[in-house]
Amino acid sequence: MRRPGLTGKLFLAVLATITAVVLALGAAAHWNFERLFIGYLNEQAIARMEAALPRVRQAYAQHGNWDFVRGHIDVWVDLLGVGPGQPGEGPLTDAQRELLGTDLLGAGRRVSLLDEQRQHVIGFPRMLAGTEQREIVVDGRTVGWLAIAPVNTVTDAAALRFLRGQLDAALLTGGVALLLAALIAWWVARTLLAPMRRVAAATHELAAGRYDTRVPQQGHDEVAQLAQDFNQLALALQRNEQMRRDYVADVSHELRTPLAVLRGELEAMEDGVHPPTPEALRLLQGEVGTLSKLVHDLHELALADAGALTYQMADLDLGALLAGEVALQRRMADERGLALDFDAPKAPVMLLADESRMRQLLHNLIGNALRYTDRGGQVRLRLRVEDGHAQLDMMDSKPGVSDDMLARLLDRFFRVESSRGRAGGGSGLGLAICRSIVLAHGGTIEARHSPLGGVWIAVRLPLLRRA
Repeated sequence: MRRPGLTGKLFLAVLATITAVVLALGAAAHWNFERLFIGYLNEQAIARMEAALPRVRQAYAQHGNWDFVRGHIDVWVDLLGVGPGQPGEGPLTDAQRELLGTDLLGAGRRVSLLDEQRQHVIGFPRMLAGTEQREIVVDGRTVGWLAIAPVNTVTDAAALRFLRGQLDAALLTGGVALLLAALIAWWVARTLLAPMRRVAAATHELAAGRYDTRVPQQGHDEVAQLAQDFNQLALALQRNEQMRRDYVADVSHELRTPLAVLRGELEAMEDGVHPPTPEALRLLQGEVGTLSKLVHDLHELALADAGALTYQMADLDLGALLAGEVALQRRMADERGLALDFDAPKAPVMLLADESRMRQLLHNLIGNALRYTDRGGQVRLRLRVEDGHAQLDMMDSKPGVSDDMLARLLDRFFRVESSRGRAGGGSGLGLAICRSIVLAHGGTIEARHSPLGGVWIAVRLPLLRRA
């Protein structure tokens, strides 16, 4: 047997809850009504008996004893006030006998007359627990008692009909309430779960690789928030899938280029087209170096992604390390006709960092700026301390990049083909490696527009905190 789905479960839960509430309210109302109804009947019967007391006293005063009523049921009915005549007038009619049994749930049947010794005279023959008694006083002397037995359960035909009518009305009301509850539960289940079913269906589509799947957003509740989060997740997966495809394509392209050069040169040497001269061998060695650097960079990025890239943290003066790297790169700047400006505090700028990784970071940043800045331009380096962090700003002059390209400048294999492109010899992995190094040291790195007209790379690293 197929188990109910989420809609069926919610429908059954809501319906069962409302059904239980309706039944509990109906049972409580029925019990409370019956209890109050019986109390009401007893109060009315006592009031009828008390209303008969003046007639009973008057009859006793006229006759001087109870012999006039003893054995005379018609007189007794008249005394109670359920007969049409006066005491002693005519026999008891059938209508009076019927009335005696039905009036006030048989009040006439339950009233009894006792003499001054509390001996039974006429009426109900027994004294039950809870029997109400009223004293009959004539000329200051107690001459008897009127007593009425209580109603404990509803057994009279008229009262039963009344109770059955009330029960039928309650059952009808309960049935209508249950029907409305079922309709409301069905509507709630469908209304609330329809968006969730759409999200579930879209999830299956997403799991099948269709990353362009989206869920329509309706309203501002939690389900709408779930749809919004799903759409953001789908968008992120779509972007990641596109990045993965671009990444594979770029890797294959970057590997293919030096391999094609190597293969072509080696085949030319084998065919005798190109002699194996020192210049040809240096060309092959350069392509092997390019290929080795690319493989090394890819390996480092893979280790960084897996969290397996090792870092040997120690106290490090960033200012001294930066000054040394600037000195090494100044020759390249001079060859390209670039002005390399450097400014750093005289006091040590201490970090807790891996020296080799930080050297790699600075080498990539400065080398990237020198490689892609137009001849005759300027590269400016500024190191300062602010708010417990070391702030390194590297700015270069033209060419610059557009806003949309600036946001992707730190992505893998991303290059601005028009100017800061392949002609510079880079693989597009240098800034991506820089980002992984900065993040591993608890810092931040971002690309901005440089006031010199090119690119501004801002690196922020936490200073060493001593206990």
